[in-house]
Amino acid sequence: MLLQRTAVAAARRAVFVPRVAARTFSTSFVRREAPKNPVTPNEQAAALAGTAEKKVGPYKTFTEIKSEEDLFGPGAEPGTVPTDLEQATGLERLEILGKMEGVDVFDMRPLDSSRLGTMEDPIPLRSAGDEQFAGCTGVPADSHTTTWLRMTRDRPIERCPECGSVYKMEYVGPQDDHHHHHEQEFEEPKTFADFIKPEYRYR
Repeated sequence: MLLQRTAVAAARRAVFVPRVAARTFSTSFVRREAPKNPVTPNEQAAALAGTAEKKVGPYKTFTEIKSEEDLFGPGAEPGTVPTDLEQATGLERLEILGKMEGVDVFDMRPLDSSRLGTMEDPIPLRSAGDEQFAGCTGVPADSHTTTWLRMTRDRPIERCPECGSVYKMEYVGPQDDHHHHHEQEFEEPKTFADFIKPEYRYR
């Protein structure tokens, strides 16, 4: 009995080391059959599908798009499931075609968080719409939780209430967007920024 207890206690104290062969999990893949810079529609479709060759219907590449009518896909062959390239339309199609040629259509890079934006030198933020939201995480990055700031064409400058960094929206969209603008049904809620004299906000 005493021998059994001693064996159990010794087994509990023993460090269990599994006998597993040391193996790295890093691998590299080289796709040899795909063209280096797909230019034609068939080469682009093949690169997306990961095959050496793929036939698709005729469509315009990113550099050939001139109007909204060019943003319609060719569709899939009858009896097949369409890919994103074959069925996407509008802005989604523009983004896919841009990514295939290495163009970031929506400029999804993070904002500059290496410096603190000031009223004299704010951090620029490009927008093609009437309003833009930006998430400030502080200087340096991740100094505080994300604080969402809203900038509009009427009020393009915002200051982060946590760190004081200033952001400025630069409108790059069309000057006349042909939309019928309705007056707001509800008044925009007041913030502390509404009580600052305009000469202090916009210099």
